[in-house]
Amino acid sequence: MAKRKYLFYTRSFSGGGAEPVWALLASLFAERGDEVVLALDERGEPAVPPSERLRVEIVGTGAVEGVRGVARLLREIQPDAALSAIAANALKLAAANRLARTATPLVFSVHGLLEHKTGKLSAAALYGLPLLSRSASRIVCVSDGLKRTMIKDWHADPAKTERIYNPVPSQTPVASRAALDARPPHVVALGRLSPDKGFDVLIDAFAKVKTEGATLSIAGKGVDRDALQARIKARGLSDRVRLVGFVVPASLYAVARLCVIPSRSEAFGLVAAEALSAGLPLVATDCDGPREILDAGRYGRIVPVGDVDAMAAAIDAALGDPGDPAPRIERAKTFSVEAGFKAWLELLDEIATERASG
Repeated sequence: MAKRKYLFYTRSFSGGGAEPVWALLASLFAERGDEVVLALDERGEPAVPPSERLRVEIVGTGAVEGVRGVARLLREIQPDAALSAIAANALKLAAANRLARTATPLVFSVHGLLEHKTGKLSAAALYGLPLLSRSASRIVCVSDGLKRTMIKDWHADPAKTERIYNPVPSQTPVASRAALDARPPHVVALGRLSPDKGFDVLIDAFAKVKTEGATLSIAGKGVDRDALQARIKARGLSDRVRLVGFVVPASLYAVARLCVIPSRSEAFGLVAAEALSAGLPLVATDCDGPREILDAGRYGRIVPVGDVDAMAAAIDAALGDPGDPAPRIERAKTFSVEAGFKAWLELLDEIATERASG
């Protein structure tokens, strides 16, 4: 088993799905015995403590200081590959590689459909993707739907663009169908409290849910918290719907009978994979990631984006018949940490072979 040197680069330990995934992957390679440096614009709070074998370097949030910091690391480490998550960091990594005058193979990982709306650097990276692709050994997308979008709409090089699902830590699965049936009709939803996550639609739908005693917990932080709280009050749901802030997901999955993903846009769907591994039924909107994870409805109910009535009806149906958790738990293995790490190992082995031969 060849030991190599890798530089992983992203914004922070904390944030959306991309940052924790990057910290996890960097830690897994470090635990394998590779020499791994995780470069961050700013530290943030780790969702899970990183490996003690992982070297963490903070390069700074400014574009110039970030590029210079990463260039310094590239010259120092001389890694076998450098990998970025988030479009802005891909652009800075490419600039750093030129500044360092190294020939390090670059891998750009794309995690969202709306990254071009998150800042000027991310927009520049995506609008300039045809040019940026030239400096990449691979562009990795977290779903087949995102891969299609990157190639069709953003003109990523098809020969260099691949799909690797995010590695998702498994949750403790419900013991049996009977145990799931015995749970109260409690619904959970998790994610950043922002418009793209569609929690306003979920609240409106829950006002139409007919299942007796049904309750809803929405976990997460974000700019929409006050607006969502006002919406809950306006719909007369204060005794049935709670915004619980940041909560360790396992504690929610352990008591829920159903998980709902009401997103307007979702390139992957970490929550979908987590909930499947816990054995929970899912109701999800018809977005690329959840649709793919649920295999077009085979492992959960799919409803149109923004359709309040369809979502309410699907919630009632799923609460009334949660189904057998076993197929869902088996499906979740497709998105496990082991499966994701294996795919990344194979990709970086390919890149090392190409580098050695060329």
